[in-house]
Amino acid sequence: MDKDHSRNDLLKIGEKQFQSRLLTGSGKYANIDTMQKSILSSGCEIVTVAVRRVQELEKNHKGLIESIEWSKLWMLPNTAGCRTANEAIRVARLGRELAKIAGQENNNFVKLEVINDPKYLLPDPIETLHAAEVLIKEDFTVLPYINADPILAKHLEELGCATVMPLGSPIGSGQGLKNSANIALIIENAKIPVIIDAGIGVPSEAAQALEMGADAVLVNSAIALAKHPVRMAKAMSNGVEAGREAFLAGRFPEKQQASPSSPIQGMPLSRK
Repeated sequence: MDKDHSRNDLLKIGEKQFQSRLLTGSGKYANIDTMQKSILSSGCEIVTVAVRRVQELEKNHKGLIESIEWSKLWMLPNTAGCRTANEAIRVARLGRELAKIAGQENNNFVKLEVINDPKYLLPDPIETLHAAEVLIKEDFTVLPYINADPILAKHLEELGCATVMPLGSPIGSGQGLKNSANIALIIENAKIPVIIDAGIGVPSEAAQALEMGADAVLVNSAIALAKHPVRMAKAMSNGVEAGREAFLAGRFPEKQQASPSSPIQGMPLSRK
């Protein structure tokens, strides 16, 4: 993408602006070193951090906060592991304090996840809506993770959420955009950024999301669990840039019949 063009095509979330439309996670990596190199390779500017996992010093999360250069990256604390609205609200408040510890005094961002379904890991729409309402009143910039439900997305937008983050397919599944029809409806009706979260497995799927008109994608498992995470991070970045550029370029209309790519007027008639 042309550098001057990319500077003018910014992703705005709340009061913040970002050049990169690829958000990445900090979990599931084999080690801290691979995580650091992958984040750098991705060119992302927003990195999610699971507040509960950092607090509990889960494997590969110990030392995570100190290992990321937060002066150059924006922390997106998330409420992963929360099963109720009340849990998510409490963890979001802790996440705000975590951001302050990292030197981001004015960071009110929270990726809101409320999941009480242990088998399919689908977000709870009722608890998510309730938690979002409380957090918005507390001046959080709320980015809710939701099913690809156009009605719920509109309710969350009307509440004052900064984005909506519909899943492309179940989290960690790598199945791609199984919910593309509903995602298209969300994009069509949203007046806030739509960030596709969960299910993306390869760069072509990230590109597809941006081509559809999504404003950004969040990718974690597909990078962290790839055979070569650093290379996959770069590939995802390229996919996102290509998808956004294609969306801005505007694809030509699909047709039911073939249309020659070269003009036929003036060509000599074939002999009978």
